[in-house]
Amino acid sequence: MADPATVEAVNVGVPRPVQLDGHTVWTAIWKRPVEGRVPLRGVNLRGDDQADRTVHGGPDKAVYAYGAEDTEWWEAELGRPLGPGAFGENLTTRGIAVSQAVIGERWTVGSTLLEVAQPRLPCFKLGLRMGDPRFLKRFAAAARPGAYLRVVREGDLGAGDAIEVVSRPAHGVTSAVVSRALLGEPGLLSVAQQATELPGELQEWMRSRSERRAARGT
Repeated sequence: MADPATVEAVNVGVPRPVQLDGHTVWTAIWKRPVEGRVPLRGVNLRGDDQADRTVHGGPDKAVYAYGAEDTEWWEAELGRPLGPGAFGENLTTRGIAVSQAVIGERWTVGSTLLEVAQPRLPCFKLGLRMGDPRFLKRFAAAARPGAYLRVVREGDLGAGDAIEVVSRPAHGVTSAVVSRALLGEPGLLSVAQQATELPGELQEWMRSRSERRAARGT
């Protein structure tokens, strides 16, 4: 019998200034593990925040989860330790294939209820965190995007909590499939659109892109 899925670490962080090409950029991608029970209210864990809420955070990106197994894969690829929070994730998980989570599936974690909303699409701040602007392409190609989660029920959670999948949509469209459709495999757009639980703006973008491809006959 497989070991239960668990939260290995809960990570939070607040915006901090980082220098980029002579300019100051604010980012909250540097997150660190915290101990004890952590309240999740609204769209943030206590002690967590986002620097640019136009592209980060909000109802459809309230909590970011990334698998410890994926982090370990990257450690082998990069030849250096990374540890919890290295990808800016709030929940470092163990025993659940986060990138293979189905869009719309729901997890109980502690007293919270969370819903898989969409994959993480890499931006330049991930390159800052990794110290390599080229890392964005490597991240996209690896198809290990993790998953952003919506808060269905507020509560509290902590390291060691079990993660239980309590429902899963029948369409079977995973976070990784949506990521691939958006980042280089447009032939998957029609498949990804079956995930009606994706954010409305993202669904509309995919629909428009599919229509343009159909008009071109590609």
